[in-house]
Amino acid sequence: MPGNMPLVGRDEVLRGLEECLDVAAEGAFRFVALVGEPGAGKSRLLAELTGAAAARKLVPLNGRAAEFEQEMPFGAVVDALDDHLEEHFPDLGPAAITLLAPVFPALSAALLDPLGAPGAAAPHTGTPVARYQLYRTVRHLLEELAAPSGLVLVLDDVHWADDATIELLDHLVRHPPRARVLIAVAYRPAQASARLQALVQASAQGGCGHMVPVGPLTEDEVAQLLGPRVGRARCRELYEASGGNPFYLEALARSAQPFAGGVQEGDLPPAVRAALQLELSGLSPDALLVAQGAAVAADEFTPPLAAAAAEVPEDVALAALDELVARDIVRPAAERFRFRHPLVRHAAYGSAAAGWRLAAHGRIAGYLKQIGAPAALRARHVERSGRVGDRDAVATLVEAARAFATRAPATAAHWLSAALRLMPENAPDPPAGQGLPSRLELLMELAQVQSVGGQLKEGRETARALLRLLPDDDYERRARAARFAALMERQLDRPNEARALLLDELRRMPDPRSPAAVPLRMRLVAERMMRMDFRAAQAVLDLMPDTDDDWEPSLEVAVAAMRPMPALAAGRVADALRYAEAADRLLGAAPDEHLAEWMDAIAWCCWAETFLGRYQHAADRFRRAVAVARSTGQLYVVTNLMAGLARSYGMLGRLAEAAAIAEEAVEEARLLNSGQQMIFALTQQSLVACWSGEEETALRHADEAVRIGAGVGEWWGSMARYARAVALLGLGRTDEAVAAVAEATNDFDSPVLDAHTLLSCCEVMAGAEAARGNATAAAEWADRARLFVIPGLEPVNALADLARAHALQLTDPAQAAARAAAAAERLEAEQIRVDAGRARLRAGLAHAEAGDRGAAREQLRGAVRLFEECGARTLHGQAVREQRRLGVRVPGQGGRGATGPGGLSKREQEVAALVAEGCTNAQIAERLFVSVRTVETHLSHIFTKLGVTSRVGVVSAMNRGAGAGRD
Repeated sequence: MPGNMPLVGRDEVLRGLEECLDVAAEGAFRFVALVGEPGAGKSRLLAELTGAAAARKLVPLNGRAAEFEQEMPFGAVVDALDDHLEEHFPDLGPAAITLLAPVFPALSAALLDPLGAPGAAAPHTGTPVARYQLYRTVRHLLEELAAPSGLVLVLDDVHWADDATIELLDHLVRHPPRARVLIAVAYRPAQASARLQALVQASAQGGCGHMVPVGPLTEDEVAQLLGPRVGRARCRELYEASGGNPFYLEALARSAQPFAGGVQEGDLPPAVRAALQLELSGLSPDALLVAQGAAVAADEFTPPLAAAAAEVPEDVALAALDELVARDIVRPAAERFRFRHPLVRHAAYGSAAAGWRLAAHGRIAGYLKQIGAPAALRARHVERSGRVGDRDAVATLVEAARAFATRAPATAAHWLSAALRLMPENAPDPPAGQGLPSRLELLMELAQVQSVGGQLKEGRETARALLRLLPDDDYERRARAARFAALMERQLDRPNEARALLLDELRRMPDPRSPAAVPLRMRLVAERMMRMDFRAAQAVLDLMPDTDDDWEPSLEVAVAAMRPMPALAAGRVADALRYAEAADRLLGAAPDEHLAEWMDAIAWCCWAETFLGRYQHAADRFRRAVAVARSTGQLYVVTNLMAGLARSYGMLGRLAEAAAIAEEAVEEARLLNSGQQMIFALTQQSLVACWSGEEETALRHADEAVRIGAGVGEWWGSMARYARAVALLGLGRTDEAVAAVAEATNDFDSPVLDAHTLLSCCEVMAGAEAARGNATAAAEWADRARLFVIPGLEPVNALADLARAHALQLTDPAQAAARAAAAAERLEAEQIRVDAGRARLRAGLAHAEAGDRGAAREQLRGAVRLFEECGARTLHGQAVREQRRLGVRVPGQGGRGATGPGGLSKREQEVAALVAEGCTNAQIAERLFVSVRTVETHLSHIFTKLGVTSRVGVVSAMNRGAGAGRD
């Protein structure tokens, strides 16, 4: 509704908005969604919210998505924040600013050198970034902007927002800013994407969100709105014609003409459309022309842009804008202008002839290029005005797509598709040096961008389309496309289709042992190994030499990377270790570009290191592989690698880092929309949570992984069920855990789990049965554990001794203590610290049972030390309780070193002190030389220990503690 008309019939909505503002002002995050049909008054209500926020000293920042700029990455968020960022540069550190700069022009401009030389210190926008990292950094940005007094972010018309904006909002709902932040959005339900509707529903279910329907006015409210000067008959006529819609009512009330009839087209009823057309027809020719040009140009426009679109001099455009403002067609906003409502812009756009609009887009593209606007701003107009064969237009679209390929891949895919439409189907390859890809190369690039954006089916279909276009004898490029399509089939949990595709392509090759065939055979090896069919994988590998004169150097690295796993599965430990060392040498010497070509093979080499019990080696390899995969945009591999890194860190006892990495892996997998990657990541997140003492959380993650339903009959699907069993054991639900173990292992009848995991199943079940006093069942599990011992892998096999120690605890505690202590020594020597701590805990219990209290105290002391260093809270608490039973005096809260308020550890005290100083998470991370995610983990623990929910609460608690100390 226009600002000069009263607001009626919205008292209940306003009260709800006021309550949300009050809650946000007190420190809790809130998300509000106003949902209503076009013209229902959502924008007016958001304006009321903005005023109420300002009255509470909360900073309101407003933006909106636009109908004709739906592909602009983060358009509504940039519209809301960018002007504010020009005047309030955030103190987030250079790494965060560099990450945000390609999205927010104000930050990009600020990265110029002090002399203002363009690009001197600008970020390299072509470097791929994980979208989760970007979204997390935007969250930190909101926290920083909210730090002084609070922030209200208002985003209108988000039904037109691009996919990246919706993903960002989804992230903020699931990971709310830890500050006084309220996010309010408005959208039309019929035009909202399924993801937008799902995130609004999830916010309500999560307790931080509210969905507020904005319906039509009643007839009495319409009469109240129109006032006493409008007669009853006219009120009734206006009400019936508008349906109580405030914008329709206003448009009709402006017109003195009879209401038009007809069939509704689009968003506007015929009477409203006719009223708006009549309003526009009353403009002077110049004003109408400028209105049409502005409607084509942008949601928010400058006079020069409108002049360029309308092809009139700037002084004519300024005079026309004066008329448009006087007629309330557009409204000024600082040095720019906006239509009074998106529906008015829609009407102005529709009033221009289609051919004229096409030419206007071309003029706008030329003007934007002339003033140095980035390709992303020009792309929409180039897409609409470019002609087939226009290389400049193709170059602009490709440049825009590459700038946002990993930040907003759905938009990038849209622009690449537009570029393909402008390339003749039979066009020759562009001349060298122009930087333009060929049509076939662009198809492959499109397939990769689609996969990164979670459009896995589209990526697969694009790769298959490329296969249909490639000549039959173009073996190398066909192999590359087929391998990628098979990877997408695998991500979609279609392993049979992946194998069929690879085999079909191999049959086309005259020489199945040629270098071009190796990528296909390597992918077949990986498919076999995913099903734990290592014998078949080994058979394929046996047909391949270690190297060949015709091979590229990267092929030798890839083949070497695949060899350790099948050898280990066959029990050939010496061969597996030898292969692992050979692969280690090749990988260490290979440049990143060689690894980048074979990330799926490198992943298997990294995982093999974990199965060998060489977790530090594995962590080193996973870290490099993650960096290479990210830097080359292969984000569909990153989640698998990060899950492996989380596994390695977890086994090494670096639980805080493991939890952060596992969470990031899960978030990246959600964005990929891949069930396989979700299960990989959730499984490790569950195991790390269980080791950390968060058993309920662990079970929730494992249940989600199992519910996805993918991976049945394959290793990763069984691992999810194993994680669920471990979580159930941690919760003491042993009977359910027994059933879960049977499901995960197929009751040990041809299980599709690795020997290490099977051994671990037996060990934890032996411990659970021993805890229930069931000596016979514990012994049976210990006997079964011996079946999975792999000679030569002593650190891994130590779990068999620990299983036997559990069983002996009930019958021969002295022998149990000896077995457990020996297992602990072997595990600790390889830095497998959580398991080493569990072994020392068992040794301590057994020594106590055998009457050797001194030895018991010594073993328990070692267990407490390990658990405290690792952050294994439940196990730490159990070990401390056993110490107390033996008369050992231990601190009452938080374990050794917990001397701060609420039992904070030394590191937590440091973090809390920096929070009290007003530091952001990024600043704390830089001061303490840790990752931002580690700071977040510490803050989570601090909130729990202090019983607070915000940074303000932390400051208050620290101040109370300081005051008590002075007393």
